Amino acid sequence: MSDTTVDPKQYIIKSEPYYESVGDEVALYEAAYNARMPVMLKGPTGCGKSRFVEYMAHKLGKPLITVACNEDMTASDLVGRFLLDKDGTKWQDGPLTTAARIGAICYLDEVVEARQDTTVVIHPLTDHRRTLPLDKRGELIEAHPDFQLVISYNPGYQSLMKDLKQSTKQRFGGMDFDYPLEETETAIVSKESGVDSETAGKLVQIAHRARNLKGHGLDEGISTRLLVYAGQLIGKGVEPIAACKMTMVTPLTDDPDMRDTLDAAVQTFFG
Repeated sequence: MSDTTVDPKQYIIKSEPYYESVGDEVALYEAAYNARMPVMLKGPTGCGKSRFVEYMAHKLGKPLITVACNEDMTASDLVGRFLLDKDGTKWQDGPLTTAARIGAICYLDEVVEARQDTTVVIHPLTDHRRTLPLDKRGELIEAHPDFQLVISYNPGYQSLMKDLKQSTKQRFGGMDFDYPLEETETAIVSKESGVDSETAGKLVQIAHRARNLKGHGLDEGISTRLLVYAGQLIGKGVEPIAACKMTMVTPLTDDPDMRDTLDAAVQTFFG
């Protein structure tokens, strides 16, 4: 066992995250969780994947441990390592190990950012074995009955160098996510930022124009998250054009022509 006792309650989401359902994704996920099926969420940046996982963890009453994956993440960052202290060495569980021990949902956000040799450690947890070998400790963890693994990634960033192996993909059930329909997204932006529906609707219209430019000068469209940021600034008294420039233009691109195009879209609705 680990040298530290972890209280699962610290990973429980106490207040319900706001999430607007757009289809049958809630029922599908519940069924997948009941089968303890590993789940892969695929969709563009800022479309609500992480919020959905938080919402479902709260709805199911399960602890949630989230890991933001990056290219420097090692297998030890996920499973754990020995640490030196005044008494010598002690083992420190990583987030994946902690989740497997306590029966949490472990969410690996943007897993494609992690090196492939790192993601291989999840394989034994995502098939009939449901085990996690800790080679450095000589321990084999049997995953808690409530444990589930969820990963997300953005297919728009796929490349030969950055994609999941088929041997990894085929261990998961998959759910596609996209930006919500206009009416739903307007309601989300209004609720999350506090601006009125008319202002939220204008922000969504700008986003739709920008998303049409994806692949034609923009790598990514404007995310729902950025629309909420814009609404929050407007709610704080920032002039709408300045708020949109800060949240919906400057973060997206450095290309002068693309910025002019986005500025023009902002001017159309707030000029």
